[in-house]
Amino acid sequence: MSQKKVTVRQVGSPIGRKPEQRQTLQGLGLNKIGRTSELEDTPAVRGMIRKVSHLVEVVGE
Repeated sequence: MSQKKVTVRQVGSPIGRKPEQRQTLQGLGLNKIGRTSELEDTPAVRGMIRKVSHLVEVVGE
């Protein structure tokens, strides 16, 4: 059975944000506004998205 995927797009800049938020964006595979990343839909990934919800958007949900 195939794992569900979630696609996230970076919509905000990490400039002036806490280092933890910058690292979370990097963990999601994002580094520039407008970039997208497709990840496994796991509780860990959902938690990371929630931590930087003001900087990313979930595409297609």
